[in-house]
Amino acid sequence: MLELRNISLSVEDQFAQNNTKEILRDVNLTIETGKFIVITGPNGGGKSTMAKMIAGILKPDQGQILLDGEDITNLDITERAKRGVSFAFQQPVRFKGITVRDLINLAAGHEIGDCEACAYLKEVGLCAKDYIDREVNASLSGGEIKRIEIATVMARKTKLSIFDEPEAGIDLWSFNNLIDVFRKMRAEIQGSILIISHQERILDIADEIIVLADGRISAKGTKDQVLPELLKDDCRYCVAGRRAMY
Repeated sequence: MLELRNISLSVEDQFAQNNTKEILRDVNLTIETGKFIVITGPNGGGKSTMAKMIAGILKPDQGQILLDGEDITNLDITERAKRGVSFAFQQPVRFKGITVRDLINLAAGHEIGDCEACAYLKEVGLCAKDYIDREVNASLSGGEIKRIEIATVMARKTKLSIFDEPEAGIDLWSFNNLIDVFRKMRAEIQGSILIISHQERILDIADEIIVLADGRISAKGTKDQVLPELLKDDCRYCVAGRRAMY
């Protein structure tokens, strides 16, 4: 179980009052183990910031983050990874000199067979024989590197897998395949999946939807409770009537 208690974060902003801007404001959130959660909301509402804070990339100004009862607020991304937290970036990192096979083995935490490694690539719509020995470098397109990163998260099988806008930069066929990937992950892993997304099809397979607007949680509930309101042009969950989905 993941708990956020009274989480707040401000950043320097020369155009804001007091030269600071609040990104997250006293956020309280509990995510039960085994849940498929999607966080959505207007652009600039703090979604990616909160995801990075859970992963350990950013630290809050105040508040606590607990994972299965352990306070992980001051742990860095490496220590949180050891405790079972995975994070897939909106713009994945490239690694010159490391092959796709190497990356999947690193993610799994041990050397796995080619058949298993190739199966992960196939799941994300990549021809394994064309990619398994390629370097994870600039020769790969944005969509290719995104799918490879998702394959590594699948290989890790962690208790908490976080995806920051996984649909960004991929084509329609890959997006449709991605929905199937998340459905399979949801069915097979024992942990929780947390996705930052605006996409209705991803929201539609969530156990719970959380709407984050202006740094605060404005709604939390099942898709039947939250999604119909999000689809309205004058969504009451969003700041100044802006829709959460674009």
